Amino acid sequence: MLLCACAWLPSIHAQARIQITDGRGVQVTLPRAPQRIVSLLPSLTETVCELGACDRLVGVDDYSNWPAQVRTLPHVGGLEDASVERIVALKPDVVLLGTSSRVLGRLQSLGIPVAALEPRTHADVQWVLGRTAALLGLADSAAQAEAIWRRIDAGVDAAAQSVPAASRGTRVYFEVNSAPYAAGESSFIGQTLARLGLRNIVPAALGPFPQVNPEFVVRADPELIMVSDVKSVSLDTRPGWPRIAAIRSGRVCRFSMAQGDVLVRPGPRMAEGAQIMADCVNGKLNAAAGGVSK
Repeated sequence: MLLCACAWLPSIHAQARIQITDGRGVQVTLPRAPQRIVSLLPSLTETVCELGACDRLVGVDDYSNWPAQVRTLPHVGGLEDASVERIVALKPDVVLLGTSSRVLGRLQSLGIPVAALEPRTHADVQWVLGRTAALLGLADSAAQAEAIWRRIDAGVDAAAQSVPAASRGTRVYFEVNSAPYAAGESSFIGQTLARLGLRNIVPAALGPFPQVNPEFVVRADPELIMVSDVKSVSLDTRPGWPRIAAIRSGRVCRFSMAQGDVLVRPGPRMAEGAQIMADCVNGKLNAAAGGVSK
């Protein structure tokens, strides 16, 4: 009788009402654990899969490409132009999206449950893991999320330990795209750089991902430049940039598209991103997969 009772526990748990508070401070209530999920942020897609619920995804945004199994799912548009019609056609139990998503209000007006969970810092990644695990209705959701976070955090620490003392304090400029938008100290990328012992030339006062004046970079004279946008224009053709220490010494890491995806997504692969940055500092990037170049 005890074995029979235990056998029913997973199904009972799956039918329990779900209630969380999302990133807007809004209470999201679902009648049961969602079985049909649409994710509109790559970091949230990866988080759902890391929590073992990839099979519940029925649609994702156009940029979600990891793990490999999500590539075959219906794609419903970009981060700014997701198709409400395609999302509705998938009949989701809930849509996971960013707090500033343009389709959030429209989906709500159509009666589709939404949960806004947008990680921007290391602390946010930990919090979103916990919120997502709870939303999925996982047994011991808090413990599962905490175990994943500890693994991520330990991985960032391990990457930091691989950076030699002589490289600590290196002035770094991290370019997200060639507008140019940069990763500031307050961003999750900036926090990773700090944990690696590097000095970000873009102060927190400018915001997490500010558009910077190219002359600002020249004046800051970084010793190392990291570029996550594979389409970025040549750096040494920018006015004044050949004078920058990093350009003169050839200490410019241009990451591959796959590496760039890892680096700019605040989610389960953040420790891998930290190691990619550490390998850049240590001159260990595979030139065929990104590498160091002028």
